[in-house]
Amino acid sequence: MNVLKPNQRATVITLLQRNTPQREIARITGIDRKTVRSYHTRWLLDPSNSPGVATGSETVTPQIPPPWPPALVSTSSSLCEVHRVFIEAQLRLRRNATAIFQDLVDAHGYSGAYNSVKRFVRALRHKEPEQFDRLSFVPGEEMQVDYGEGAPTLVPGTDRYKKPRLFLATLRHSRRSFRRVVWKSSQQVWAQLHEQAFRYFGGCPQYVVLDNLKEGVLKPDLYEPELNPVYAAMLEHYGVVADPARVRDPNRKGTVEHAIGHTQATALKGRRFESIEAQNEHLEHWETSWAAKRIHGSERQQVQAMFEAERAHLKPLPLLGMQYFTQGVRTVCDDSCVRVDHSSYAARPAAIGSKVLVRIFERRIEIRD
Repeated sequence: MNVLKPNQRATVITLLQRNTPQREIARITGIDRKTVRSYHTRWLLDPSNSPGVATGSETVTPQIPPPWPPALVSTSSSLCEVHRVFIEAQLRLRRNATAIFQDLVDAHGYSGAYNSVKRFVRALRHKEPEQFDRLSFVPGEEMQVDYGEGAPTLVPGTDRYKKPRLFLATLRHSRRSFRRVVWKSSQQVWAQLHEQAFRYFGGCPQYVVLDNLKEGVLKPDLYEPELNPVYAAMLEHYGVVADPARVRDPNRKGTVEHAIGHTQATALKGRRFESIEAQNEHLEHWETSWAAKRIHGSERQQVQAMFEAERAHLKPLPLLGMQYFTQGVRTVCDDSCVRVDHSSYAARPAAIGSKVLVRIFERRIEIRD
């Protein structure tokens, strides 16, 4: 008689208990009829010794699963355990595992491997979650600005698509945003985009938080940053103060950083535009139809409703816009004049041979010390 596997044997016995013919059992299971007959004979002689089956039998008792094996408990201790106090002190000094291993070998007679120290240090080093303070701003107090990347746009005169620069200005209180894409940025373009944002919001904030990009900040400094002269003149014209964020501190302007990511992922993802104007129209439609109507997660208010309340707190706009200029340093000639584009302009009372600052506007020139 062939010896069947436990599952095959259980299947045969179950079918026999159901009075299934041996020929049918052989057809269902694929087991030879002689083998089925042998097991039938054994089952008739001693039914109590036959294996029980869980499938379909009315007399089957519920099976109790075996208990889970006990968890493995490591009985071996690390060679670094005796140096725990020293290692914890070094970790508080922000030293890495390599430096700690070297000191253990040199000063404490450590004979283990570096990997043991690395594993021990990894177990001791608990990284505390970084804490961020939630700040609240009064209406009309702060506006955050930054650049990002727009969606691919057809370059005029070619069949090539390129991503323009995406300018975004966000009022910190209401989260209302102004978005524009431009092909190129410059000192004047950067300042003009701020002007457009002020006109779009219908007023000016108290100060603007910006990144330390060259269009805005020539020399970063925590207390006295050197601003681009065109940008500084534009802010002075509108009565706004610049507050550049610290270098490598994007969290200071996290609102506009998040707004750029939200714009790229929601409004522009997967889209292409045939012109800059088409992309700007799409961004304006998306802002007024969707972004401004959303309920802000932390404030639990509609962005547009908060903006309507904030609008009255914005500073009034001047009657005239900013008059842009280019500037350079000129030397006062012996006739007390400076030369600008083959023309001479009086620079008195500046001394002959001295350096003066010349600002060239569209219709006039300013000469400054």
